[in-house]
Amino acid sequence: MVYYVVKVALSALLIVAIAEISKRSSLIAALLASVPLVSVLAMIWLYIDTRDSDKVAALASGIFWLVLPSLALFIALPLLLRHGFNFYLSMGLSILLTIGCYWGMVSLLNHVGIEI
Repeated sequence: MVYYVVKVALSALLIVAIAEISKRSSLIAALLASVPLVSVLAMIWLYIDTRDSDKVAALASGIFWLVLPSLALFIALPLLLRHGFNFYLSMGLSILLTIGCYWGMVSLLNHVGIEI
């Protein structure tokens, strides 16, 4: 049980730290958020839990393919906000676009025989 509390606390601390740092420096916060810390932590937790390198490799490969469609959010959100859209509407539309891009990527990968 302590192990899970540590995992949750460390993951939450990372998110809170990035949010707090962004109040002072968007560059440093963006740098921290762009580093795949959550992915690295997930791979570490997975390896500690399973000792299965193949599962870690599969997770890393899946993350690679799904990072690409996630970029849609980071393109759409600032464009919508700069064009005067409300924050919540911009976020919602960006998330919907990203979901569509995820669906498209998973469909494409399945079509070419890449399984995540």
